[in-house]
Amino acid sequence: MKAIRRFTVRALIPESLSPLAALAANLRWSWHEPTQRLFDEIAPEIWRDTDHDPISGLGLVTPERLADLASDADFVGRARTLHEELRRYLAEPRWYQGLPDPKPQSIAYFSPEFGIAAALPQYSGGLGILAGDHLKSASDLGVPLVGVGLLYRSGYFAQSLTSDGWQQESYPVQDPDGLPVTVLRDPDGTPVTVTLALPDDRTLNARVWIADVGRVPLLLLDTDIPENVAELRAVTDRLYGGGGEHRLLQELLLGIGGVRAIKQWSERTDQPLPQVYHSNEGHAGFLGLERISDLVGNGLSFDEALQLVRGGTVFTTHTPVPAGIDRFDRSVIARYFTGDLLPGVGVDEVLALGDETANGGSPDVFNMAIMGLRLAQRANGVSRLHGAVSREMFRGLWPGFDVSDVPITSITNGVHAPSWTDPSLIELAEERWGSAETSRADWADPSITDAQLWGVKRGMRDRLVADVRHRIAAGYRTDNPHAVVPSWIDQLLDPDVLTIGFARRVPSYKRLTLMLRDPERLRAILLHPERPVQIVVAGKSHPADDDGKRLIQQLVQFAQDPQLRSRIVFLPDYGIGMAKTMYPGCDVWLNNPLRPLEACGTSGMKAALNGALNLSILDGWWDEFSDGENGWAIPTADGATDDDERDALEATALYELIEHQLAPRYYDRGDDAVPERWMRMVRHTITTLSEPLSADRMVREYTERMYLPAAAMEATLAASDQLRARELAAYKQRIRAAWPQLAVAHVESGGVDEVPQVGDVLRLRAYVQLGELSPEDVSVEVVCGVPGVGGELLDTRTQPLVWQQSSSTNRPESTLEFAGTLPLDRAGGFGYTVRIVPRHELLLTPAELGLVALATT
Repeated sequence: MKAIRRFTVRALIPESLSPLAALAANLRWSWHEPTQRLFDEIAPEIWRDTDHDPISGLGLVTPERLADLASDADFVGRARTLHEELRRYLAEPRWYQGLPDPKPQSIAYFSPEFGIAAALPQYSGGLGILAGDHLKSASDLGVPLVGVGLLYRSGYFAQSLTSDGWQQESYPVQDPDGLPVTVLRDPDGTPVTVTLALPDDRTLNARVWIADVGRVPLLLLDTDIPENVAELRAVTDRLYGGGGEHRLLQELLLGIGGVRAIKQWSERTDQPLPQVYHSNEGHAGFLGLERISDLVGNGLSFDEALQLVRGGTVFTTHTPVPAGIDRFDRSVIARYFTGDLLPGVGVDEVLALGDETANGGSPDVFNMAIMGLRLAQRANGVSRLHGAVSREMFRGLWPGFDVSDVPITSITNGVHAPSWTDPSLIELAEERWGSAETSRADWADPSITDAQLWGVKRGMRDRLVADVRHRIAAGYRTDNPHAVVPSWIDQLLDPDVLTIGFARRVPSYKRLTLMLRDPERLRAILLHPERPVQIVVAGKSHPADDDGKRLIQQLVQFAQDPQLRSRIVFLPDYGIGMAKTMYPGCDVWLNNPLRPLEACGTSGMKAALNGALNLSILDGWWDEFSDGENGWAIPTADGATDDDERDALEATALYELIEHQLAPRYYDRGDDAVPERWMRMVRHTITTLSEPLSADRMVREYTERMYLPAAAMEATLAASDQLRARELAAYKQRIRAAWPQLAVAHVESGGVDEVPQVGDVLRLRAYVQLGELSPEDVSVEVVCGVPGVGGELLDTRTQPLVWQQSSSTNRPESTLEFAGTLPLDRAGGFGYTVRIVPRHELLLTPAELGLVALATT
């Protein structure tokens, strides 16, 4: 018989150990090494078996052990000291508090998933881990974020494998009472509930849970409550579970319900409402509509409210392919927004925001990313290359503009160094420099010898090997409860062998099995008698992605060969706990996606923080940070005639690099058995990449480039009863109505010889027709650059022309003259054109409205 419900009966914690409960309740323990060491000391086996979860762990500690600890004055003293240090951390001014005013007192950060700790399994992969790292660094820096997400009762899924390597999914139910979360309550103790009005007179109710991530509260909405009918209780059942209306309901709850949850939280905690809203991907895009509805209720028109919402909204896109964007049938969206879901917001206004036809899409589809872009004045990709890909991908929303004009910038992702740096590396930094901040240390300092650093890396590999053997043995016992664990498991891997890691989600474009392109060549690499290589692989395929599951199966079946299983291992159920041993334990991190389909790829960043060298296609973050001394770039076969040829060429390049560069350098040892050239690359990697790849750098960049300007814009638009928002809406309406009348009638040039030379000055006159608009409404600009093969201007720059107010010409009265000079300051091909674009001090870029009039002659 099986239990219908399970829970843990906890021993009473003695009063002297009460600081333990406070330390466990705040997720700062997940990145604070001294606190982790304290919990480890309580019961090391429980700490390991609970995947480093202090809340679960404390529930399993015996009363006798707790009594022993309560009588240990040294332990009690350290627990109190750590508790006091946590209280100071939560209260003291940090980086953000030192910034000059005005600055926002609250910033909302919405994401469909958050990967903070294994104890809170609300993530599937890179998007969630990035969101968790964003909150952690915001906490460390004092940035006043409030996170918003959903509480999934089954998280993503637990992965296991059949005997032939096929992925199987299970969905263990998470009891919130066993998670590091508390319910948001009214003063009388009643749980706070947010509601959404759905079609057919249904109501979706959600409870609000709070997880404390250091200084940052994370609000998580949960529909598995008695107030909902059974169908609606399942809305927050699984992360990315189901499609169609189920996914839509999750995203309505995240966006609309999330804003309502913030208002409830703000009212009950006396915290300020956010001035800036950051949507991490399009899943939360409906948040803008809820804010518009509130403003319409306070007297603004939809267009006026839209300006105010846009001014204070930041949108981050994470996908480089249209297939990665959530899209819904327009008729379904119309049905949900025809009723009382958002008072004051019309269904046609909603549908227009998600219309993708301008970008070459279907007229029958509502596009969440496009709505996100239209609701946010500031948008970014997550690496320099991904920013360029995003501008190309969404350029249809700004017709007539060059790709470089598309208003999508980039902020390269980062990773939270205290969460992902191995404790032994932190300990080494503390011993040498007296600081645990490894990302700011000079690892080129010769006072730490190669032998010392090599010893630390060897210890990391040793722990990885032990963890792999432990996990494989535990999985074997689960699958074969009455069998003896085979002895070959104790021979898996070797801490003295060059170790390559590969771990991530398993969609086809990440090419898990590129390494299997030539199985015999890979076999020879793994079993080389003098320079052997071992590979540790992990990753989950989406439950509906059979192609991804087949890739896992192919690799697992290859690794089951008795001759190879000591050199290549697939670890099921990849997650935070596994990753924290895997990244440090690898010497090389492999990444071979189809370029440019990897938006960023932060796993290689985490490995680099621990002295691993990257072996990667030049995609995502690696495209901008690879310098030849921090790893190896796998050449991209851009000239291949088809996918098969491309894979063959790139796999061959991968084998060549491992055989002729990585392995020889790794095994080239001096008299002290240390690979000097290899260690030079390791030192260079940690020294030069730790700070640029840190989430602290990323959050500072978001703060300075996005949050502060967005808050300033929101304040400007909201001042004096939203006067400037009303003005901006009226300006845009007037511009759009008059734009068809605009034209560049004629352009004249002079001032250069028949053969132009560097130093000449080109004089330009443009005669334009503005219809009902005035010269103050627009900017007339010359755009110059290098002509491409098709005449398209490349490497462009823009310079405004000046209205010649007193000029007299024979041209029609409706034609205005604009003039200026353009110095020819570089040799080579040169071309120019003239354009008219909207101009207003509250427009972030000339392309914001997507309106441009270009010269034709």
